[in-house]
Amino acid sequence: MPKDFPRGRRIADQIQRELSDIIRLEIKDPRVDLVTITDVEVTQDNAHAKVFFTVLGEPVQQEAASKALEHAAGFLRSTLAKRIKLRTVPQLHFHYDISVERGMRLSRLIDEAVAGDAAEKKRP
Repeated sequence: MPKDFPRGRRIADQIQRELSDIIRLEIKDPRVDLVTITDVEVTQDNAHAKVFFTVLGEPVQQEAASKALEHAAGFLRSTLAKRIKLRTVPQLHFHYDISVERGMRLSRLIDEAVAGDAAEKKRP
């Protein structure tokens, strides 16, 4: 493998794919129906993994999904251990990813600025 794609990144990508699949197919909790895993960061010793997720909906749904994921962390880790061959499967720590919301807000601001410029040019 090339140097720019280290083992830790490959492990994180595999964990992200597997967690998405497990959440979609095996967790029956309705609070995690609209959860999307956006990124995973694994420590160098593979002991801990930060799992970043987003949820469609209101902040109340985001909080509920966060609690549901934390509650299911043990199940997710044990299921992950069956799917991935690692000496130690990292402990999962879930964090809500605000980058999607920030990107949408910035896109909306850019659209408003462009519309404002177009309105300025139309005025005599």
